[in-house]
Amino acid sequence: MTSFVIEASEVQSMLAGRSMEALLRDLVAIAKKLARPPISRFYVGAVGLGASGRIFFGVNLEFPGLPLNNSVHAEQFLVANAAHHGEEILRIIAVSAAPCGHCRQFLQELRNAPDLQILIVDVASESRTLDHFLPHRFGPNDVLAGDFPLLLEPRHNQLHKKVTRPLEHSPSVPSPSSNDLTDCGSDNAVTYCSDANTHTLHKAIDVEDNYSLCETTNCAIVNTVTSSSKGLHDHLLSSNPAESLVAAALEAANRSHAPYTNSPSGVALLVKNGKIFSGSYMESVAYNPSLPPMQAALVSFVTNGEGSYEDIVQAVLVERERAAVQFADTTKLILDKISQNCEFHVVHIS
Repeated sequence: MTSFVIEASEVQSMLAGRSMEALLRDLVAIAKKLARPPISRFYVGAVGLGASGRIFFGVNLEFPGLPLNNSVHAEQFLVANAAHHGEEILRIIAVSAAPCGHCRQFLQELRNAPDLQILIVDVASESRTLDHFLPHRFGPNDVLAGDFPLLLEPRHNQLHKKVTRPLEHSPSVPSPSSNDLTDCGSDNAVTYCSDANTHTLHKAIDVEDNYSLCETTNCAIVNTVTSSSKGLHDHLLSSNPAESLVAAALEAANRSHAPYTNSPSGVALLVKNGKIFSGSYMESVAYNPSLPPMQAALVSFVTNGEGSYEDIVQAVLVERERAAVQFADTTKLILDKISQNCEFHVVHIS
């Protein structure tokens, strides 16, 4: 048993003659202790039984110094946790307190939403369907075709595996004009140009099928940000973490559930111990309850037993270049608060 997932075989052992609802009630108390609510001090726990027989934990996360809408609700955490572990259906969710309207709406993205059982452990009543808690629902079926993949269901957004484009600049750093770029050359479809004004090397990005950014020892990534720096600047990153981070973020973006704005995105985080954690954008038909990719990646970070957010040293966001919904600014905002020395990179996919 890990902290946030209980395998099906262990679930059966834990039942020991008890009902599933009784087991879930007991587990909610354990889940609550894993929450991270430094602002409200209100600990929320949720546990969910999947069709696979596994049980997933969810807790609330809060981030001091950030707007409250950056918080992660326990039910959102649970769904992101289940998605990360390949669970396709949730049968019943037990929560320590009644789901807020935000979460009742977020759960509508599940295929079986009307029939999903909700068990509130602080009352003696039996479980009720989600339809009971939100009877006049607005859901995916109101705007999507009936066979469209919903949240938790397998999907691949067919994002480009290969994209070549020049290194971008922050608005605070003027982009060089074509007259300023000299000594241009290419190597394996990667273009290098020297800016005569700043003497900065600008490099195009070439993401091959193996997601390698370049053939050289170092390679540049779009819009690199170091939170501890005074401004945005180009930064060279060793190729191995670059490859792994971009690959993880791109994979997360391809799993992203964003049918309403067609703005799939994914975030990958590298921590000091070398582990990489990723998260996919999870969109709600009602927009506001959507779970951003950064928060989804933090769910993965927490579920794997990581401690301080300050251990996050690098982050990559993959998103479409001109998407209706973009997360570069808000992701940087979060990283500036939770891990000030983290390097942040944005890779735009055309």
